[in-house]
Amino acid sequence: MSNTSKEYDEIVTVCKSLFEKKMVDYGSAWRILRLPSLTDQIYIKAQRIRQIQELEVIKVDEGEVSEFIGIINYAIMALIQLEIGVAKEPDLEVDKAVKLYSKHIKVTKELMENKNHDYGEAWREMRVSSLTDLILQKLLRVKQIEDNNGKTLVSEGIDANYQDMINYAIFALILIENKTN
Repeated sequence: MSNTSKEYDEIVTVCKSLFEKKMVDYGSAWRILRLPSLTDQIYIKAQRIRQIQELEVIKVDEGEVSEFIGIINYAIMALIQLEIGVAKEPDLEVDKAVKLYSKHIKVTKELMENKNHDYGEAWREMRVSSLTDLILQKLLRVKQIEDNNGKTLVSEGIDANYQDMINYAIFALILIENKTN
């Protein structure tokens, strides 16, 4: 699993760097987004990945990689919103936002390590398309929980679903990277 940890960290470095650069360019405009809006942004990205996987010709010259990175970063934003609430206007400086990003990715990585231990890295035998489908399934679950005003009877909360989406997207990026090397 030490290789997984290293690969995971390499993906996170790329994602976090992009997050930080966009914070410099746009500030924390995303802070006004309510959770359903963030969920919908992730859904759009996951649906686009699925379309890319199914279509023979794509008209926009951006592939799966940038969309998986978008899923990771939007899911981190959602976790931050869950923690500190939605703002009426941009209110986070770059350093604070990056600290929150690091905090949530650390917890999400710990979850991955625990599940990876129990599941024996079964994800390495999966197809990227299956990971995409799992992300879409998690999104549909989150949408249902949101429609139920956050109430669940026996299910894990929204935060766990966002964490799973992040981990599935990172797994997909690792598989894509390993396939190209």
